[in-house]
Parts: sequence; structure tokens; C-alpha cells
Amino acid sequence: MDWIEKMNTVIIYIEEHITDALNIENIAKVADCSTYHFQRMFIYMTGIPLSEYIRRRRMSLAVADLKKGDMKIIDVALKYGYHSPTAFNRAFQSVHGLSPSSAKLDGALIKAYSPISFKMEIKGAESLDFRIETKESFRVIGVSISLYGDFEGMVEPVEKIWEAAENNGTIHQLKKLLRNDQLGLFEVMIPDENVEHWRYLISVPTEEPLMESLEEYVMGAYTWAIFSYAEKTIEETQNLGKRVISEWLPTSEYENDCGPDISVHAEDGAIGNILEYWVPIKNKNEGDRLW
Repeated sequence: MDWIEKMNTVIIYIEEHITDALNIENIAKVADCSTYHFQRMFIYMTGIPLSEYIRRRRMSLAVADLKKGDMKIIDVALKYGYHSPTAFNRAFQSVHGLSPSSAKLDGALIKAYSPISFKMEIKGAESLDFRIETKESFRVIGVSISLYGDFEGMVEPVEKIWEAAENNGTIHQLKKLLRNDQLGLFEVMIPDENVEHWRYLISVPTEEPLMESLEEYVMGAYTWAIFSYAEKTIEETQNLGKRVISEWLPTSEYENDCGPDISVHAEDGAIGNILEYWVPIKNKNEGDRLW
């Protein structure tokens, strides 16, 4: 099943369980990938986080229930998983711009969000430069933080760890370990297959002894699609990253191998100055990896 089919299957699953306690882990399993990769794919392809899409769908359906006239507001709130009238009112207003009681009135202007349907769109106005490389397992050392919840909520803690690492000398310490043949620091996002949890690691590949205050991570052996971002602005690299996930991967002969992904930074740069982006891949038609 390709990515377009998987995403449409997910939408059907959400619709069938819209009044249940939807869990991102279970939704990602429907798409057969990690929660991190699914959330990233969803927001890149739709422009909104998964949580917001679910909220919009629930509040669109809630309007229909309120208009029937035979359901109390508290009953509608409970139906869609809101045990607090205040929380339901807040969610409802965030979508429709008015309260549930106002929405029941004749002439009230409300919004409707239909289920998303994914279709293939061929763009390709700008090429994506990449190469395929198979690499054996290797070790990186650095500093990390744990990330939880919605993909969009990761931006602030990531910025904070970079700032802290710059201020306390960790970035300088890691750069000293770079070999002449290495481009720069490895920014690694490590998904956990079982929970809504990720480990974000600023690191460098090295066999040097582990230093105090640093930690290590052993990267598994993967086949990587490595995309070149050289000479691109921050805005251009952000756009290319979205294109890799939302355009190239779904239309290629590969699929994500659900391992870590890596952004390689310029040696003299900080966050945003990315030279390469590595995505672990496997062939769609084979259960095994490509090596």
C-alpha cells in the first residue's frame, strides 16, 4: 500500500472512531509507521497538525448534533470526548468563532470541515538533489532532550537546547571532534515506536571516548536517501524538507524505514544552516531493507 492509500485509510479510521478517544500511536499504526514520521507527513501534506484536523472534524459534526435540537450541549460535549463544558466551549469557539449555544440559533454563521481526501499531485518544478547510500552502524555522541506530543510543539524546546549548548560550550566541544572529512554536527531525531515520545540529539559521529556531560547513541545500519541542501537559505531548506517528506517519498519507490532522520549542519553554523538531510529508506516492494 503506497502513502496516498495509507493516508486515506487513516482518514477513514479517524471518521469511524471520531467519537472515541483517538490515540496518535494507534493512528500511526494504521499508516504502518512511527508516530513521529506520521505526524510530520500529515502536517506537511495538509498544512495543519493532526490534533487540529481531528478537532475541526469533531466540531463540524457537533454543529449537526446541536442543530437537531434534541441534544443538550453537555451531551454533545460528552459525545466528542469533552468532560468539561468549558473545554468543549473553548474548542468549539476556536473552530467556529462562536459559542455552542449561539450555534443553535437560526442564522448562525458556522464552519464546516469535510474529511480530507488525499490525491497525487505532480509538481517537480524544482529538482531535489539526492544520493542513495548504505551505511553500517555507527556511533554518535552529544546532548539530547526528550520531546513529547504534537509535532508543531517541538520547535521551542529544540531552539532552547541549541541555545543552551552554545552558551555552555557543548557545541564548541563537539565541533572539536569533527574530522576533516565530516561536514558538521548531526542533528538526530530518534522516534520511539511505542509511545508519543522522541529523543532529539545534537551530536557528532566519533569513536573517541565518551566525555563527561555527553551521551552516546549507536545508529543502526540503514540505507539512506541523502538530500543536498548546500547553498540554500533557511527558508529554502525548510521548504525542501517538506517536499522530501510530502512529495518525494510518497511518489518514490521507497518508504520510510522508521529509523532516525538526520540533518547535517555546517561546521561553522548553528540551527537552520543545514547542508544535508538523511532519510532512512527501504524498498516499498520488499519487506527487507535495501542492503
